[in-house]
Formats: sequence, structure tokens, C-alpha cells
Amino acid sequence: MAKLPRPQAPATFRAMFPDLADWLESPWTGPPPFLTGQVFRLEEAIRDDHYVIRAELPGLEPENDIEVTVDGRILTIRAERRQQDDRPYRSEFRYGSLARTVRLPAGVDAADVTARYGKGVLEVSVPVPVVKPEGIRIPIQNADAAPDQAG
Repeated sequence: MAKLPRPQAPATFRAMFPDLADWLESPWTGPPPFLTGQVFRLEEAIRDDHYVIRAELPGLEPENDIEVTVDGRILTIRAERRQQDDRPYRSEFRYGSLARTVRLPAGVDAADVTARYGKGVLEVSVPVPVVKPEGIRIPIQNADAAPDQAG
């Protein structure tokens, strides 16, 4: 029996919805990329008095492709993956600009934030200031324990 070719989406449809056309024409491999969005995965943890954010960004050059900014209590990680090959036969790689924002703990100083990239993982470290309780504690005297000396 002859194998039938897979149907192809019309060129106009493909031009308007390339991700949807690719997904409809490929074997089922999971949710469609247009539903998962252009995001990257993050881990957040407190380690040695530092708030640590790790971002999975493989295959990027940190000097050219990744930017980390802090504006008040908002840390933003931006990355851009550029397509190297003009005509891949088939690609599941995601190209384009990606961004994530994370709200930082109160009292963070942007000048103390550090970032390093290794083995495809960006690690941003933010020192967490020591929280001091506001105000002072007022001792409460027990009126029943001390005899009245006024009289």
C-alpha cells in the first residue's frame, strides 16, 4: 500500500499562524507551543541570606543575549535567541525575545545584585537585608504582684 503524503496547511494560513500550522502537521508531542508561551523556567530559593533566582537559558551568550535589570522591587530577565540556520528541515527550538519578572523582597539594594551564567543556567543572587522589628517593646507591669506603696 502506498503511503499518503501528510496534508499541508495552505500558504496563507501558514503565514498567519506558523506555530499552529506546524503543530497541526506534526505528530503529537505535547501541548502546542503557542499555548505554552515564550517563557523560560525559573527556580527561586533562599540560600545563605541571599534570594537566588536561577533561569534555564541554554545556548545563549550572556554578554549579547541576556539582560538583567532591577527597577525598585522588580527584577527582569530578558533573553533573545536568534536563529542561526536560515532553513532548518524541522526545528522545535524557540527563537525570539523572552522575558520574566520577579518581585524582590523589601529593602533590596539594586547595587548588591549579582548575576553569573554557566552551563546554560543564569543565577541571580540578591542579598536579603536583615529584618529588624520596628519600634520598641514596652514591658507590662503586673499590678496584682506589686503592693501599692502610695499609702
